[in-house]
This record gives sequence, C-alpha cells and structure tokens, in this order.
Amino acid sequence: MHIQLIQGQFGGKEAIKLITQIIHAKVKFHENIISNDDSEEDIKMRENRIKQLQKDLFDARHYIEKKGENVTINASIEI
Repeated sequence: MHIQLIQGQFGGKEAIKLITQIIHAKVKFHENIISNDDSEEDIKMRENRIKQLQKDLFDARHYIEKKGENVTINASIEI
C-alpha cells in the first residue's frame, strides 16, 4: 500500500512550516510512547531518535534558507 502525503513545490517559508509540523508530530509520537514501564534501552533509543529528528529539522531549515527559492518535497508511506 502506498500513501502519498506530500508532492509538490513549495516556497521556502511554506516548506519549512510543513517539514517542521511533520517532524514535530513524529517527535511528539516518540515522547508520548516513552513511559516508566519502558526499559532504559527503549527510552534511550527513542531519545536518540528524537535528537536525530531535531538535527534533521535543523539541517533541512538551513538547506532551504540557503537555497532561497522554491523546493520540491515528496513524502510517502509504504505499508
């Protein structure tokens, strides 16, 4: 199964907003799953994933701001 979430060209500010919202949703997902019942290893794995997502967002913002023009974004889910 294929779900096409995003496909198109976006202005820089619009692209940053879209990417930011998607990454924040994924970070919130990981934060909500962490519980006191999780092993230390599971918690660390989720914390590392959150840090990686935050770094990816920083890098994407920097790239888009530096490019200074429209960007093409494609995002899909494969099940």
